Amino acid sequence: MKVKIRKGDTVEVISGRSEDKGKRGEVIRVDPQENRVVVAGVNLRTKHQRQVQTQGRTINPGRVRFEAPIHISNVMLVCPKCGKATRVGLQRDGEVSARVCKQCQAIIDE
Repeated sequence: MKVKIRKGDTVEVISGRSEDKGKRGEVIRVDPQENRVVVAGVNLRTKHQRQVQTQGRTINPGRVRFEAPIHISNVMLVCPKCGKATRVGLQRDGEVSARVCKQCQAIIDE
């Protein structure tokens, strides 16, 4: 199945952890094989990093905060025209297909 969310889209988290639910953010990375997306500011994790020295460079120790991937079914695309979280449809004109908002019928791809 074709992934309808792309890098750079604004999405809203609709399910998952209570502190992330309802948050909006920009998609940083999409992994279509695993059906996962990484959203800026959502699903933050802490990794305790040990000091490592490789190839003459030193990685500083400490706690590193990063965004972990979440499942693509837990986010909805935010329509740039109406500003609501909406489902996405595909509209084909010949060989060109464009994403369409299901609520206001606006074309998302410009």
